[in-house]
Amino acid sequence: MNDNFPSLIIPDTALSVGGLTSYIQDLLEQDNQLVQVWVTGEVSSANHYQSGLFFTLQDPDAKATISCVVWKSQLGKLATLPVQGEQLILLGRISVYPQRGSYQLVVWQVLPAGEGLRSLRYRQLRKRLELEGLFDDDRKRSLPPYPQAIAVVTSPQAAAWGDIKRTLKRRHPGMQVLFSPALVQGDQAPAAIVQAIQRVERDGRAEVLILSRGGGAVEDMACFNDERVVRAIADCPIPIVSGIGHQRDESLADLVSDVCAHTPTAAAEQAVPNLKDLIADHRDRLTLLHQTTQQAIAQSTEQVQRLKGKIRRIHLDRQIRQQGQAIAWMRQRLTQSTLQPLQEATQHCELLRQKLSALDPAAVLRRGYALVRQADGTVARSAAELTPGQELTVQLAQGQMRVTVQEIITPNQTP
Repeated sequence: MNDNFPSLIIPDTALSVGGLTSYIQDLLEQDNQLVQVWVTGEVSSANHYQSGLFFTLQDPDAKATISCVVWKSQLGKLATLPVQGEQLILLGRISVYPQRGSYQLVVWQVLPAGEGLRSLRYRQLRKRLELEGLFDDDRKRSLPPYPQAIAVVTSPQAAAWGDIKRTLKRRHPGMQVLFSPALVQGDQAPAAIVQAIQRVERDGRAEVLILSRGGGAVEDMACFNDERVVRAIADCPIPIVSGIGHQRDESLADLVSDVCAHTPTAAAEQAVPNLKDLIADHRDRLTLLHQTTQQAIAQSTEQVQRLKGKIRRIHLDRQIRQQGQAIAWMRQRLTQSTLQPLQEATQHCELLRQKLSALDPAAVLRRGYALVRQADGTVARSAAELTPGQELTVQLAQGQMRVTVQEIITPNQTP
């Protein structure tokens, strides 16, 4: 017999699981302190089902929770309905659920007890970080379209890690995946997540970082509302995709991340492109390029053939002679059209010259006429304007002379 183990007494009988559960059930359900008990706490999650309302009541300071149920027949009698984040006072009894070996509080009445501590802390922190601009869209970065390496921060035991690996393998086989493990639940989770993110930063290979875990109760997701985690995400130089919980579980980490995908699978799909789609797009582009090139070559070949046909149909020397004859004919027409107006203009100038010569006073004087001017320079046109003894200037064709009027002879007088 091994001395490391005490002597064991084998009993004649042993309780079955059902028997043990029944014994515990009798202890709890028949205890005078538990058949009617008032309990206060904060509602961390609530879900409606056909049979009634199931929710979790927690004590954030003591890190304790208890499952509660309000059966459908009792819902209409409640003073207020349990809402996530509210602090409530419950009246009910302890009941054991044998199928799961768990106990729960069957609630008869619900009274308001003020705002839940966790919910209040969440809203205060969210408001403060929002005022700092950590959730602004303009600070969020776009993901690289073709990353060569990505990092994943999650728990190695989490189902999320398996979902992400399967999705990455399906969408982009051969992608370099860097795993940075971290706790994603519990009091030590915030510090572990911050260290995991910083570990990826120091490594320097990842172009995208996925922060992920699967869904769960609100109290399980508390680490993603921790200020240390939120600031680590905001300060990270690598674009971060959050895939935390389900769509109804919006955390502060979701709000500060560059992309929020809500589930691990969706986060992996956002982080990397589908290699099959990239290959199909590349093949489509190659096909389009080939078709465009072939079409351009065909059009150019057709144009060359048309030009060759034209050259064969028209002899080059004959075409030059035809063009020379056309130029000579055009030159002749241009000369004729220019010569006739020139001749007409010359004749017109000669006619004008003759008229000008006939009107020239000097020409008149050369024919024997004289020009008589009075002393004031005016031309004497009538004898009646003159008086005997008046001095006149007579201009001949060559030279002038000054005369004195001796006698005025009227047209009717005979000289």
